Amino acid sequence: MSGAIAHGREHRGPLRIDTDVVIVGSGAGGAVVAAECAAAGLSVVVLEEGPHVAAVDYGRMRPSEHMRRLWRDGGMSFAVGVGDTPMINVAMGRGVGGSSVLTGGVCFRVPGEIAHTWVHERGLTDLSEEKLEPLYEEVEEIVHVEEVPASMRSEGVRRFEQGAEKMGYALKPLRRNTKGCNGCGMCNFGYPHQAKLSVDLTFLPRAVRDGARIVSDCRVDRVVVKGGRAVGVRGRLLNRGEGRRGRPGDEVHVTARRVVVSAGAWHTPLLLKRSGLGRRGGPLGRHLTLHPSFRMMARFDEPIRGWQGALQSAYSDAFQSEGITLVSLFVPPGVIAATMPGFGEQYVGRAKHIPHIAVFGGLIHDQGGGTVRRVPGREPLVTYRMAKQDRARIPRVIRLMAETFFAAGAAECFLPVLGLHAQTADDLAKLDLEHLPGRRFECASQHPLGSCRMGVDDRSGAVDDTGRFWGIDHLYVADGSVVPTSLGVNPQLTVMTMALRIARRMLEGVRH
Repeated sequence: MSGAIAHGREHRGPLRIDTDVVIVGSGAGGAVVAAECAAAGLSVVVLEEGPHVAAVDYGRMRPSEHMRRLWRDGGMSFAVGVGDTPMINVAMGRGVGGSSVLTGGVCFRVPGEIAHTWVHERGLTDLSEEKLEPLYEEVEEIVHVEEVPASMRSEGVRRFEQGAEKMGYALKPLRRNTKGCNGCGMCNFGYPHQAKLSVDLTFLPRAVRDGARIVSDCRVDRVVVKGGRAVGVRGRLLNRGEGRRGRPGDEVHVTARRVVVSAGAWHTPLLLKRSGLGRRGGPLGRHLTLHPSFRMMARFDEPIRGWQGALQSAYSDAFQSEGITLVSLFVPPGVIAATMPGFGEQYVGRAKHIPHIAVFGGLIHDQGGGTVRRVPGREPLVTYRMAKQDRARIPRVIRLMAETFFAAGAAECFLPVLGLHAQTADDLAKLDLEHLPGRRFECASQHPLGSCRMGVDDRSGAVDDTGRFWGIDHLYVADGSVVPTSLGVNPQLTVMTMALRIARRMLEGVRH
């Protein structure tokens, strides 16, 4: 695929393109739309702000290098907590393939109760499970979604499962877009064997095969609208030090019959607002959901070697009624070591216990308290206020995971609480988690959604159920920002499926 990619950083002089469809962003949404439109015979150009790094190259990178090259802000993007809400570290991709390159590969369909809400409470009748079923099947075949076998579970996951059984709940196998996974545990940081089938290995090569062009290192600054219709985009190539020292990159002018914005829930609303779109006080940039997530590390007396097995292999929906999903995970030992508490000799002693560490994660099905604001500079200001019931779930999910590990025989747990030493089971019983201030909790997210959500009118959503931006012809959004509500599960498959649906609805308009 590399031969079909124009590296913007190497181009000199203005770049002018005329095309049928221009797509801003090459992640799970944009890649699917590109493949579908190219297969239909349209000329397609995909503009990606980040670099193109071939899978064979990023598969050899150390985690630190992978984060510098392919993670937005080097993995240091945050939603600013408002009120009694923790700061939330939000991981997003910035490169060809987008965030699909960073995920653990987990693929959930939209839970039935969520689809029911979309249809019966939000009036989005075409988003039923029955109507989405054939689209799921197509996407799952292309990216090879398969169930993770029990044999691929790490010893850390098995220990957690033992604790769960003692506490009266069970784990279920995850489904992931993998083929030939050997359990190296590097899915988030470059997969050496290319066994995780992210969109740079699936949908983008299909698009290129059918004639699509990809331009990396290309920052889009605005959508051009004339006479109530989108007619192209404007931006700059990042070929002059990304604008430092008064040397802006060369201009990019793309004229197109259709414009698709797939820049993610963080930047899609920012780009549209910068283009003068969206009514004041409207839904654009609001209702951001994040699935606030918390990681629990437990130390056992005997070696666990949690890196031996699939990065993510099992989950539990036993607490779904409480808005909590538990999902297994592990990250490379070097990353685990960097997050161990303490300093000096104490830290070194803790880091030596990495082979004895097991990890599990829990996420909260949130209500959508985030807002993307346009401020001076390139990046948005994103604030997030947790709903009262979501905030109350933080101590619940943390306690639940720690108690499960203790039931499995863990010696101590490292809670995601800043400044807190390792806790024994007795320590946990005495700890007043429920009254800790929100700023004390370590919170993360890889699932920003909903900031340009679908709705039945321009008051309830920024786009209609076909992904078309309300009030502007030929302008579509296809990424996680259109998801109408929080899902409570990993969203990758949902994003790809919704993008396929949006692409086909857009093509219906082209044909007619």
